[in-house]
Amino acid sequence: MTAMLEVRDLTLRFGNVTAFDGVGFDVARGELFAVIGPNGAGKTSLFNVLSRVYQPTAGSVRFEGADLLRLRASGLAGAGFARTFQNLGLFGELTTIENVLIGRHHLMRSGSLRTGLWLGYARREERRHRAAAMEALEFAGLAHHAHDRVGTLPFGIRKRVEIARALAMEPKLMLLDEPVAGMSLTEREEVTALVRRMHEQRDLTLLLVEHDMNMVMRIAQRVLVLDFGETIALGTPAEIQRDERVIRAYLGEELEPEGAIL
Repeated sequence: MTAMLEVRDLTLRFGNVTAFDGVGFDVARGELFAVIGPNGAGKTSLFNVLSRVYQPTAGSVRFEGADLLRLRASGLAGAGFARTFQNLGLFGELTTIENVLIGRHHLMRSGSLRTGLWLGYARREERRHRAAAMEALEFAGLAHHAHDRVGTLPFGIRKRVEIARALAMEPKLMLLDEPVAGMSLTEREEVTALVRRMHEQRDLTLLLVEHDMNMVMRIAQRVLVLDFGETIALGTPAEIQRDERVIRAYLGEELEPEGAIL
């Protein structure tokens, strides 16, 4: 498969502290790729470089052949990137559909004058984007919450709202930052099923950071393992589960027997 994302020798340092060093991997077009590792391994820092929050100390990142590190964070949505956040990035006072519509801002073409005069094009564009936002909510099983204020919804529902907003952005690559963190077993299963459906039915390329190893091993096609900022393993879920370095560094007894999760 063709590589959509190419990371080479990526290093990030904050003074004398190294977040990660010499990390390299490819994410193929249409792949569901996961990054795992203990707390402090460098996973979130890696995501923050890819989403242009941090500028790396060294290395390169190419997205569809172009230099990603030349882009500002404000240009990522237009380039085809979407990201969800571990601690959510929603607007609690707005409704669910309004939050999802915000994700389509980069796709809107009506200027302030045209919108202010409410000309025909602006009306048609508004209807088109609302329909797209509602379709994303329906895909996430949230259409019945479209007009609920997000701040009143349970945490697990809000997590799915954020995923629906990222989906409505029509991305080529979606970064999912711990999508099932802090959830009940039922909520984790719902989000796991949603991520699987996005990958299989929308043919999305997904890059996932997650601590729930059972989720990762069930849905990821390849897994990168970081420990103290360095790559210690890269392979299929089955290969990762057998890797002694991974077992020692992270998985230990947390993972169920291989046959029970694959």
